[in-house]
Amino acid sequence: MNLDVRHLRLLVAVAEEGTLTGASRRLHVTQSALSHQLRDAERIAAALLFSRSPRAMVLTAAGRRLLRSAVTILAELDEAQREIRNASAQPEGVLRVATECYTCYHWLPGTLEGFHEKFPGVDVQIVVEATHEPVPALLAGKIDLGIVSDPVKSRRVKLYPLFEDELVAVVSPRHRLASRHFVEAEDLAEETVLTYSGPREQLDVFTKVLWPAGRAPKKWIPMELTEAIVEMVAAGQGVGVLARWAIAPQLSAGTLVGRRLTRGGLSRQWSAAVLRRGNEAGYLAEFIRAMSRCRRHRVRMGQLQAVS
Repeated sequence: MNLDVRHLRLLVAVAEEGTLTGASRRLHVTQSALSHQLRDAERIAAALLFSRSPRAMVLTAAGRRLLRSAVTILAELDEAQREIRNASAQPEGVLRVATECYTCYHWLPGTLEGFHEKFPGVDVQIVVEATHEPVPALLAGKIDLGIVSDPVKSRRVKLYPLFEDELVAVVSPRHRLASRHFVEAEDLAEETVLTYSGPREQLDVFTKVLWPAGRAPKKWIPMELTEAIVEMVAAGQGVGVLARWAIAPQLSAGTLVGRRLTRGGLSRQWSAAVLRRGNEAGYLAEFIRAMSRCRRHRVRMGQLQAVS
């Protein structure tokens, strides 16, 4: 047999509608064209598929046998077409992102490069006004993803671990702390400490180093940008507290010196925070994977540069 798909669709339509007129409306084909197609199908099958009467078209034994196969074939064909269409369709949407600090935006171009190759229809928007407070913004529906380093208590939020990094005390090579193996709270109590802006309750150098030792810096200067902190430290205007990877070029060049905060060091676990919906968009999961790959590479290269 050389029956094709149009013959099978015709057979199903006439069988279900009962008349050529009904099948014609269903298939959007003229009744005369359908009559021609039906005669063509019966010629190929070498058998009558319907018995004709003024009121209805009734399947013959040959028609009923062919109908069973037609229903199976057409269902499988339609499913295959849906799967192919869904696989090839490019998702579209908006992904709103914010982080706990401005430095974390530095690695965004590397993340976007691979992400946009897979999802060119997704617009990634940086919600700068949610910086420092990504979790409240996430819970309020103002962002879709937040980059956080602190534990999140809300059960509505799901965390995806990304990477670890280390905060270090950064000084100029001429500073008195440059010769130390590590810097303690007592050392910082005698210094001007430069950190990113934000509440002290959210800064690890206060909550995990200074306050547990009952200490406070002689002076605290919060700043927005890594570059500004680097310039101040290089000029001998204080001790910066920065991620080691963020100042890897300066450490490698010897223009700055990084020392561990406390003997055990001060590490942070970064995570991607999203609302616990259970049906995250596919592009959201891919963004998290791309971010993890990019950031792990940046942290690793920063560590290598720092010890080279």
